[in-house]
Amino acid sequence: MQRLLILLILLVSFATIAGAQIGKSVSVAAGTDEDRALSEIYAAPDGPAKIALLDKFMADFGKGDLELLGDQLYEQSYLAQKNYAKVYEYGEKALKLDPDNFSTIVNMIHAADEQGDAQKLFGYGEKAAAIVTRFKSSPPPATTQPEQWPTQQKQALTDAQPDITYVQFAMVSAAQKTTNAAARAALLERYVTAYPDSAYTATVRDQIAFSYQQAQLYAKMLEAAQKNLDADPNDVSMLILLADYWSEAGQQLDKAAANAQKALDLLAKAQKPENLTGEQWQRQLSIQKGLAYSSLGEVYVVKTQNPQAVDAFKQAGPLLKSDTFSYARNQYRLGFTLAKMQRIPEARVVLTEVISLNTPYKARAQETLDKIGGGIKKPARKSS
Repeated sequence: MQRLLILLILLVSFATIAGAQIGKSVSVAAGTDEDRALSEIYAAPDGPAKIALLDKFMADFGKGDLELLGDQLYEQSYLAQKNYAKVYEYGEKALKLDPDNFSTIVNMIHAADEQGDAQKLFGYGEKAAAIVTRFKSSPPPATTQPEQWPTQQKQALTDAQPDITYVQFAMVSAAQKTTNAAARAALLERYVTAYPDSAYTATVRDQIAFSYQQAQLYAKMLEAAQKNLDADPNDVSMLILLADYWSEAGQQLDKAAANAQKALDLLAKAQKPENLTGEQWQRQLSIQKGLAYSSLGEVYVVKTQNPQAVDAFKQAGPLLKSDTFSYARNQYRLGFTLAKMQRIPEARVVLTEVISLNTPYKARAQETLDKIGGGIKKPARKSS
């Protein structure tokens, strides 16, 4: 917000007309009554005194472009005071006068972000995206030579990029904080529609599929995952997600196996992303490989290729140790398969470990162990 205030001060005090910006520029001649009133407003701290000065300024000069400037100053001052209702009120007034005023919408997004109001934030974030889109295709203003417009337009977009990045980050962050998985997926889908080419979009697309998985909306999960693979056939996360789902469901087994193997091939030559530490990367790599091997193992089980299944589960086990749920599921699969193969002593060892882990597979492992005669026997009651 400080950067915006400095910009307005330069416009007013020096009566210069800036290069193109996203939204209307307001200039005031130096030394005029308007300039002196604005200088006093800028010097006042945010609070009742500044608002009183703004009230007087609007009564004396609040027509035309100066009404727009006054509304923006109200909005900025109320944002500093955390009076969010007034930020929205004066922001909406400013947008009626200049619907494409980017700095105004950014301040409203700041307010919604500080308030933790995801719905407002997304509504204004989508308006911000539309403003930028319109600006990119807008013709030169009447005051600008056509040959100068591309340079000014490019500079305006460059100047606005920190705010654009902030808006995108705020929207993604607000969606991620949404605890309801289906609602989170819906917000993330709105983000992708508004910002299809942002730096966050590829990751957000994957998060949509994972959110639908968490919400147990599997048809939507499959649709989102497949859409992501259509856009990027080497999306390892989506290859594994589909392989894991199909193998667990006993469906699309050939596709599940192909996806799992392709993920393993890609992971074998994957490079660490810059945003992850070495430790984080190794954990992610290990879990992804483990899930791929476990999916292959489950495909082999359904196809009654039990020896191959055992080999795949044994490869997956050590890789999944850091994820208790996935590790327990894999070890249960291994123990169950060993039991089917009548390799009872090995099955008992594996299933006993699963029982020691606090996961949904504990009861299932105990049930299987009981069936093969390896359950934990209760001590006999002594007769009185």
